[in-house]
Amino acid sequence: MEPLAWEAILAAGLFFVLGATSPGPSLIVVLRNTLIGGRRQGVACAVGHGLGFGIYAGSAVFGLILLLENSPNTFLVLQIIGAVLLVWYGITMWTAKVDALDDVDLKAINHQRQGFTEGFAIAFFNPKIALFLVAVLAQVLKPGMGFETKLAIGVLGMTIDTLWYVLVALVLTGTPILEKLRTNGELVYKATAIALWVFASTVVWSLV
Repeated sequence: MEPLAWEAILAAGLFFVLGATSPGPSLIVVLRNTLIGGRRQGVACAVGHGLGFGIYAGSAVFGLILLLENSPNTFLVLQIIGAVLLVWYGITMWTAKVDALDDVDLKAINHQRQGFTEGFAIAFFNPKIALFLVAVLAQVLKPGMGFETKLAIGVLGMTIDTLWYVLVALVLTGTPILEKLRTNGELVYKATAIALWVFASTVVWSLV
């Protein structure tokens, strides 16, 4: 068994956390299901979202490693595109207006299956999540990474995403903390933007 590449795991984990906690459509869906169906439906939504995100994360990790080991020149181009995407994501987050909690719609059926389905759909059918994962993971993955490291990164992404939205459904909903997240959402966006720009700069520096 090869040792885990902790540097790559921790770097990926940092951006999984930043991505999960940034207010956006996923937060709206989890809040909506919690408010209309209670915490059980909110948790079901969170689990569905985590599963959809985990499928993307696992597929990105194993697919990118395969590309890296079999076509390094193509992977290099993908790294450059990924760095550009990180800069672009940073710009969109820096200029974004946070209104995630202002658009919660309470008209829906009280059903846990609906919560799970909506959570999965908002994650799995969101191309921005796929692009974000490719942009980030293309910078942290290295050739020769063992199966355990690849699996750990994929599972970590799913776990962080699921736990955050379960926390929203169980603990934060209906508390001043969530309101504080809304009012300070732009600070979260700006902190994420700076982190993305710094990360993109280090990537470009390593390539030149």
